Amino acid sequence: MEKIRFIVISGLLLFVAISGMKTAAAASLSLSPVSGSFQVGATFSVRVAVDSPNASINAVSGVISFPQDRLRITSLSKTGSIVSLYVQEPSFSNEVGTVNFEGIVLNPGFQGNAGRIITVNFQVKAAGSADIVFASGSVLANDGLGTNVLGGFTNANFGLKPAPQGQEAGESTTPSETNPLAPKITSLTHPDPNKWYNDKNPKFTWAVPPGVTDARLLYDKFPQSIPTVIYSPPISEKTLENIPDGVWYFHVQLRDANGWGSVSHFRFQIDTVPPEKFKIRFIDASESENPRPTVLFDTVDTLSGIDYYKLKIGNSDFKPVSADTIKGNPYTLPPQDPGKYNILVQVFDKAGNYETATTEFSIKALNPPTITDYPKSIQYGDSISVKGITYSNSNVEVWIEKDGVLVKKFTAKSDSEGNFIVVDGSSIDPGDYKIWAKVTDARGAGSLPSEKFDLTIRQSNILKFGSLAVSALSVIVSFIGLVVLGLMAFWYGRREVKKLRIRLKRDVQAVEKDVHKDFDILRNSIQTHIRTLERAHSKRELTEEENKILVSLKKDFDRTEKTISGEIEKIEKDLK
Repeated sequence: MEKIRFIVISGLLLFVAISGMKTAAAASLSLSPVSGSFQVGATFSVRVAVDSPNASINAVSGVISFPQDRLRITSLSKTGSIVSLYVQEPSFSNEVGTVNFEGIVLNPGFQGNAGRIITVNFQVKAAGSADIVFASGSVLANDGLGTNVLGGFTNANFGLKPAPQGQEAGESTTPSETNPLAPKITSLTHPDPNKWYNDKNPKFTWAVPPGVTDARLLYDKFPQSIPTVIYSPPISEKTLENIPDGVWYFHVQLRDANGWGSVSHFRFQIDTVPPEKFKIRFIDASESENPRPTVLFDTVDTLSGIDYYKLKIGNSDFKPVSADTIKGNPYTLPPQDPGKYNILVQVFDKAGNYETATTEFSIKALNPPTITDYPKSIQYGDSISVKGITYSNSNVEVWIEKDGVLVKKFTAKSDSEGNFIVVDGSSIDPGDYKIWAKVTDARGAGSLPSEKFDLTIRQSNILKFGSLAVSALSVIVSFIGLVVLGLMAFWYGRREVKKLRIRLKRDVQAVEKDVHKDFDILRNSIQTHIRTLERAHSKRELTEEENKILVSLKKDFDRTEKTISGEIEKIEKDLK
């Protein structure tokens, strides 16, 4: 009996302990505030939060339902959220009447009460009762198993009251055929009713037709209000000063002798507050080897909404980034070279206000490749082969520089084990060079240059003559051949000259013989004439003319004989 009692008591204690553990570990999703009363046209905010005092959580999700015929959502805010990364960006549908959210809380998760998830901004459309409730949800524990520890929901109910008399949406006066028509309102400061402006002093103008005696004006939060402030005589323009931020309506009504006419309504929107402050956060770390780090820098603007972002990295120009792009957080930066950078982000709302955040990040360089084999000295024209090891499946660049100036670049891809070999057969002029390498991995991350090694390219036995290159041995052989050919030609020529000289000598001797023979005949003839003249002179006195002829014959004959003999001697001398 005692044994049975012990078993029953032990079981009850175990049950209580397990129940207590479940209760202690349970989390809840809640709406805050849970109740309230608002007029038609008014706006209010509801905060969605999670309570998990006894367990660390790392994921939340849910669907919220609201009456779309009585409420409409103007915006969602993630400001102050414990959620670090949204799996599904918070969204809403005014047509269906739902809000959806799903996000992750990065390690070590969240533990505590009232951990804000999002804030929902509502506007009242119609009077009645509005229940805002969780249609579904989950809260996952940071236990490595993703255990759903959601234990319940806290919903909300709001009372919605009609607007004051004369300010209900859609109310307007119907003019008679003789009442003034509704004036056309324009604004130079806030011209577009659907746009937001950061000017708190809007100015409005309208025409006042003849016969109008009074004007009645009003500005408020309601689109169809009846003006109450009378101006007599009527005015045709009005400047409002220091109007608070929000959506407003300016109303104008004119009166003549027939009474008040129709009311004109002009919507204007003012937002002078910049988007909420934010921080730039790096998903991995602010210092990494990734050349394209991913960052979180989104924020919200509860009134006009985010229009666009501008991003500036280092000394680069500002780059515009659309709000839709940033909604898909995280955002990946453009590729960056190794180094330290400042990043500046500006976020602009739809009224032109902006908020700025800045921080620093660093891109670490990869380890440079290790060159294991390279030619220290080669002859001009030889191939250059470089081997080494680096990161696997990466792009390797081998550079050759001279006096700090890059001369040549070779590329290769490392294998799965990181080995690479670069071979290039193009010629580089003789001289002393430095050779080094760098690597870029598949992500685009790059390394600093490796150690630089000396490379000497020697003048080879290759000589260049314009575009023709021949070996020195060929040149020497060819030269010897030319010398031999020249000697042979010289020998042949000399032999032919000698033959010619012999022939010429024979011919000259024959000519000389003929000349001597003919000259002897001539000499004998001339001497015969001289003797004849001399004999005549012995018999008689020669005339002066005859005497001149005799003297001239002797003189010319002696000179001619001497000249011919001299020329023949020269020819004979040249032929020797």
